[in-house]
Order: sequence, then structure tokens, then C-alpha cells
Amino acid sequence: MKKTVRPASPTAASPSPGWTFLTNHTHVLLCLFRNPDERLRDVALSVGITERMVQRIVAELAEAGYLQITKEGRRNHYRVNSRLKLRHPLEMHHSIGELLTTLSPSD
Repeated sequence: MKKTVRPASPTAASPSPGWTFLTNHTHVLLCLFRNPDERLRDVALSVGITERMVQRIVAELAEAGYLQITKEGRRNHYRVNSRLKLRHPLEMHHSIGELLTTLSPSD
């Protein structure tokens, strides 16, 4: 007997999706936008990637000017440059701040 495989419901929760609409760069930036004092270890846990990968992404975002890092005691503080435009030609008429604000919970 042939077994029928049905696609998962779009509302079904998936603990480990095969793909997402946003990149790890966006996820890391969103975490630091929401909590500028968050440890990179905690960002890694939230995003689901290694701490080393988060460090690499943070370095790339800082180099591109999207993220400013300041040392406060033994911790880092991260500030997102919300005015910078998105990088892809399809979205470059929007700022990173617009995206992050849209994805952040409103108070």
C-alpha cells in the first residue's frame, strides 16, 4: 500500500524550519536592536547558530556601518544605525530601521 505524504500545515509549529524569510544577519541585528546589551552567547541561542558565527556576523555588520560597538565595563553595548538603507536593489528604498521596527513588538 502506498503511503500518502501530506505537506505540513502552514500554521503548524516547526522547531527547525528548513528555511526562513530572513537571514541570520537580520536575526542577529534584530536581537541587538531589541536588546543592545545582550551577550553574543544569548544571541546565538536565540538565532540558533554558533557563537562564533554570531561574532562573524557582528563584525561584518560593524564593518558595513550597520552596528556600532562600544565597551561598557566588561560588556559590549551595540547600537544599530537605523538610517542605513537595506542592501538589495529591491529593498534599498527602505532603511534597516524600518524593517527592525516592523519586526519588533510595539509597547
